[in-house]
Amino acid sequence: MPELPEVETVRRGIERMAVGRRIARVEVGRERTVRRTSREALIDGLSGTTITHAGRRGKYLLCSLDSGEQLMIHLRMSGRVLIAESGAQRLPHTHVVLHLEALGEEPSRELWFVDPRTFGEVVVFDPDRLAEQMPELIRLGVDPLVDEFTPEILRQRFAGKRGNLKGTLLNQSVIAGIGNIYADEIMHRAGLRWSRVPERLSMPTIERLHKAIVQILGDAVASGGSTLDDTQYVDVMGDTGSYQNEHRVYGRAGEMCLTCNKARISRTTVAGRTTCYCAVCQR
Repeated sequence: MPELPEVETVRRGIERMAVGRRIARVEVGRERTVRRTSREALIDGLSGTTITHAGRRGKYLLCSLDSGEQLMIHLRMSGRVLIAESGAQRLPHTHVVLHLEALGEEPSRELWFVDPRTFGEVVVFDPDRLAEQMPELIRLGVDPLVDEFTPEILRQRFAGKRGNLKGTLLNQSVIAGIGNIYADEIMHRAGLRWSRVPERLSMPTIERLHKAIVQILGDAVASGGSTLDDTQYVDVMGDTGSYQNEHRVYGRAGEMCLTCNKARISRTTVAGRTTCYCAVCQR
């Protein structure tokens, strides 16, 4: 599933290529993609509106419309947002198409939501009715790139968390946007084992973890995210990310640790997810 860096990369593409454009019309193919409401609700909610802002919280894309409503896109397992020239040959599994009018000297375009596995969603909602229409957004924890995020805030988020560090980093109500890839990379950068108990971490350790979160996520965004062999992720132009080339532990089980060169990367299952770590580097 695309995580914060991948979704942020897509957000920046939407900001660059779609903000300010009027949506002339909307096509909806597979109804499962709009299952939260309906095909008609999405078409009526988007047609004739202009995208005024491209935002994000955690793994959710949130685009403001001049109607006062918001467009939410969640990529989930295999969703992609692509922006192409009007009339371009569409990819298989293109379930939603927004026809974007020309802007200045820029020609008209199409925004496609492509999702082979159809776990993703596209929704128009009223932000004043967030609790009713998009309650999961209220439950999201701190976003390390969007919100104020300090070591003290991280300490507060970990207060009372007696499970393991890996499961806590994956908990979207604690920190929004971190998934399996970046949890492993963050713990390795911070030198922490997945089994550490969050509420017991000392303040110097929390400061080290905070620094790792900010650095790893920032570096991944700068690299356009991670595109793995078994994922569909690309940016809005269809280009792959490159941060997978910087991974130190994720997907490297059995290989020599690039950091210490003293141990091979171990693999276990934590919180139902495969977890890779170095037993020498991570205490």
